[in-house]
Amino acid sequence: MDSLILQLTYAALSAFLLTFILIVTQCRHTFQQIREAFVVYQRQCNVDAAASSNGSSSADGSSNNNNSNKKRGSKGLNQKKGSKSAATTNEEFNQDEGTFTIGIFHPNCSSGGGGERVLWKAIEALGEMKEGKIPTRRGKMRRDDSGGSNGGGVIGEDRLRNCRNLSVVVYTVDEPSVNYQRDLLKHVCDRFAITIPSSLSINFVHLHEEKYLLNKSKRLTMVAESLGTMRLAWHALNKVTPHVFIDTTGCAFTFFVAKVLAGCKVGTYIHYPTISTDMLSLVWERRPTYNNTSRIATNPIVTYVKLIYYTIFAVCYGLVGSLADLTMVNSTWTKGHIQYLWRLAGRVHVVFPPVDTKSVKELPISNPPRENLIVSIGQFRPEKDHSLQLKAFASLLEMYDGAMEQSNVKLVLIGSCRGEDDQQRVDQLQKLARELGVQDSVEFVLNQPYPVLRDYLRRASVGIHTMWNEHFGIGVVEMMAAGLVTVAHDSGGPKSDIIVRPCDFKSVNLTSATTATTGSNSPTGCLASTVEEYATAMYEILKRGALSEETLAIRESGRIAAERFSDDVFMSSFKETMISSTLFK
Repeated sequence: MDSLILQLTYAALSAFLLTFILIVTQCRHTFQQIREAFVVYQRQCNVDAAASSNGSSSADGSSNNNNSNKKRGSKGLNQKKGSKSAATTNEEFNQDEGTFTIGIFHPNCSSGGGGERVLWKAIEALGEMKEGKIPTRRGKMRRDDSGGSNGGGVIGEDRLRNCRNLSVVVYTVDEPSVNYQRDLLKHVCDRFAITIPSSLSINFVHLHEEKYLLNKSKRLTMVAESLGTMRLAWHALNKVTPHVFIDTTGCAFTFFVAKVLAGCKVGTYIHYPTISTDMLSLVWERRPTYNNTSRIATNPIVTYVKLIYYTIFAVCYGLVGSLADLTMVNSTWTKGHIQYLWRLAGRVHVVFPPVDTKSVKELPISNPPRENLIVSIGQFRPEKDHSLQLKAFASLLEMYDGAMEQSNVKLVLIGSCRGEDDQQRVDQLQKLARELGVQDSVEFVLNQPYPVLRDYLRRASVGIHTMWNEHFGIGVVEMMAAGLVTVAHDSGGPKSDIIVRPCDFKSVNLTSATTATTGSNSPTGCLASTVEEYATAMYEILKRGALSEETLAIRESGRIAAERFSDDVFMSSFKETMISSTLFK
């Protein structure tokens, strides 16, 4: 009996494995046909465009030849010139233009957050790679096949050919419109000051009819979202199947669809791991937070069930994540968590996100003096913990018999509202401000263009950022580059990468440590965790005044430190990481 059960088990497993292999084989065959059809379409478009161009040139040439023949009477000479021009046109014609396709999975590509800035800066970098501006592993820039960087032996010809033939497909849930691409690229230019090279072909695959797949579930949120993104990726790849699939939203479960079923090479840029050991620790310690409600934290049985759920999900997350051919992360904090979870993956590359330090680093630090203005930059999401900012600000105004309130200190919360949920969150924050009695000193600035943000950065003295375990902290870098003394959370990216030399106002040697020369050991900002720590840090900064030697030294040191995260650094690092990977082989 036991042997019969064992044989039936083996037979069932063999049947399942064979069925799975057949399904994968059929899926890959179908997706390969879609990929080849897109390549044929691109080549036909190139032929039609070349024919149209040659037709126009011939018409212009005939007109010019007729005029020349009347004047010179040398028909043979003009025909020779015309044939030479035609030959040059044929040499320049590239039938494979745009046939090496990189598909980027970023459903909300038209949003205005830091993730979208990384997306469009990456696309700009791909455009430059297409034009031959490729850094070699030796740190030099190869601009063309013959141009003298001695990089020919470093970058293979197959990689260079794929760069020349590069085109980009963006998968989005936005609804299509006649001028969608033009309006979106204008929005990108206005919001992020990013201009995509005109030589790069960009196609948008609209998945608006499947947008419901991204709706958040109230139960088993991570599983529901992961399954939703897998289904969305399936629909996306059925419309256009690229050679390389890049996810820039952290949806690791899409890798299974892209690599196993569609046969794509897979790259990813991770802003924040879907699950981390810190999340497991929070549940284990039964600490209430935005994703671990007090109802769960106070119930040991529910806590243990959630721990099992998190552990199983973490194992699955690690397995699908290990399918990536290239893994880029935005900070050393994220790298540590990804390396721990994706143990079967290869090397994890830290590519710091691009921050527009250039447009704010010229803002004056001391002339005119900064106002008693505290600024926060960040989308209105629960994990940003804006309520902590309001509570810390209320505590600040109460310090030392209301000395700060008399100084007319203001708090400005700047960010984007992506939908109804975000707007409800803003309403709740405004209600909290009224309950704390600080509504007259708090301003909410929503969905404003970049010039408005820049003006607040020009005027403000202090920046505040309160997200626990922030994956990186683009807003922190922006505020530092603008010359604000920034107070960030003592965790995550701000602690590990950005404010690596925090200011300790309790130290008796603070004055000697912060000099106008801003040495290599000078503080670059402040770190805090609690309401009291945030309030104290802001008080100490404002108490010293905008023109004090200590304050100016911190501003200068912070601005210098922010240059490590500039657009130029990102572009160089991203291109070098991409071209040295297997994605372009």
